[in-house]
Amino acid sequence: MTTAGHLLRDWRRTRRMSQLDLSIEAGISTRHLSFVETGRSRPSPEMILRLAERLDIPLAERNTILLAGGHAPAFPGHDVDDPALAQVRAAARQILDGHSPNPAALIDRHWHLVEANAAIALFTAGAAPELLAPPVNVLRLSLHPDGMAPRIGNLPEWRAHLLDRLRRQAAATNDSTLYDLHAELSGYPGGGAEVVTGPSVVVPLRYRELSFLSTTTLFGTPLDVTVAGLAVESFFPADAATARALA
Repeated sequence: MTTAGHLLRDWRRTRRMSQLDLSIEAGISTRHLSFVETGRSRPSPEMILRLAERLDIPLAERNTILLAGGHAPAFPGHDVDDPALAQVRAAARQILDGHSPNPAALIDRHWHLVEANAAIALFTAGAAPELLAPPVNVLRLSLHPDGMAPRIGNLPEWRAHLLDRLRRQAAATNDSTLYDLHAELSGYPGGGAEVVTGPSVVVPLRYRELSFLSTTTLFGTPLDVTVAGLAVESFFPADAATARALA
């Protein structure tokens, strides 16, 4: 069976940290850390959480390590519709509504659409019905040839941006679902990355005759697995013509 120490060792290697680096960060001896990783010492819940914090391990995986160590999970994982997350949903809803007439969407850690404002219909219009059947994956919707892709003017550039972001997210979280999604999306047509030209200072989304900048908003200091994976993706006009069209 995989022990808590083995899992912590794997995460340390994923983060490219030596035992010395991690022991200094966590305030423990290298000898103690070595004993934990090899299973010679059974770590307490406090030790597991201390090491997991220094390794920036996702909350869901911290629970997995605690269970492997014979301890109870430390972080709940409520369903997104659970009353316990009512205030989180209300805060997200306020952001979405306040962002109109610009598009914005709330997504989960696997890029599934949780909810959106009315302006998001600008992106979903014309997509194949099967891509809009719940749960809608917004990355699949964006890059699928029956989704938004045919209407994205700088598809190679935007595709490269999304795939790179997804690759980095998968590597940071060791999430097999994200790795599988990256493999799927990489097989869609769309060409390779293009050099950014013109006055752009960020990678824009050029959709139909419009041009957008995007931002990502996360919830600070989450203690719930679901909340830790939620993000609001907001799109802003990248030029005056787009601003006028949306207004």
